[in-house]
Amino acid sequence: MTDTALAAPLECPLRKVEPQWVDLNGHMNMAYYHLVFDESLDVAFSALGIGWDYTQKGEGSCFTAEVHVCYLDEVKEGDPLRVTYQLLDADEKRIHVFGHMYHAEKGYLAATSEQMCIHVDMKARRASPFPDATQKKIAALAKAHEGLARPAQAGRVIGIKRK
Repeated sequence: MTDTALAAPLECPLRKVEPQWVDLNGHMNMAYYHLVFDESLDVAFSALGIGWDYTQKGEGSCFTAEVHVCYLDEVKEGDPLRVTYQLLDADEKRIHVFGHMYHAEKGYLAATSEQMCIHVDMKARRASPFPDATQKKIAALAKAHEGLARPAQAGRVIGIKRK
């Protein structure tokens, strides 16, 4: 894994809000936040050896088991987006990751995405341990990210607070 892949947090390529992503409210539709986070996570997966090249072999892949997105501020057509990811936790079959989406020029936090991803044996279509080489890369990434602050939105639960 390269030094860039061990960045804390992991920086993903810049994106911009595409015209077709804008809804009737004049801002990026909620579905496209998921798209940007998902495609940005591919950068982390590639760094860990479980990206496109790995999945094309037909032996294993990662599935998202759960995702929680918090929409914190608007982004509009043409706005540049900067996404970072950090590894919160991992075991032999799962990785718990957290993404931050920022307006790349103004710097404000627009959204966050917390995901639990599971490694799947594509022949058996069941959860299975990551390959040994990937487990070593995950451990190295965890070490690189251990000093990062836990995001305020991590572990949130949806509900209405009653007085």
